[in-house]
Amino acid sequence: MGALAALIVFAGVWGSWGSAQHVLLPKGREQGTVRVAACAGGTCSGPFSPTSAGARARARVELPESVAVRKGRTYDVVLKPGTAQGLRSGPAGMLYAWVPLGGALLLASVVVAGGMRLTRLAWVLGLAGLGLLTAAFVAVQ
Repeated sequence: MGALAALIVFAGVWGSWGSAQHVLLPKGREQGTVRVAACAGGTCSGPFSPTSAGARARARVELPESVAVRKGRTYDVVLKPGTAQGLRSGPAGMLYAWVPLGGALLLASVVVAGGMRLTRLAWVLGLAGLGLLTAAFVAVQ
């Protein structure tokens, strides 16, 4: 059960790192703002205005609509290298990038409590996951 709980947490870190690496380590990546002009099909898009050295303006950058993105608002973003896909940066982007880890911590807490009978550790894992998910929800609003 311990190996299963560790695997679940590792999978959460692995799932989060794909986006988190761009948000947490933005040095050398294009950074700027996107003013959302349109939303359709699960993505929102708008013009990109660079704020970092070496970044270039773009007519269209896409953001996932699931990140509490609203038409007409401006968001700080980091672009994934070689793409026109933006990821929210700043505290909201950092917390949102780690949402898969929050879910994994919640799931691992159930495995630890039920399979290993370590209730204190399970409470710590569960509250850490719940805290991460709640903080991300509050930050992206």
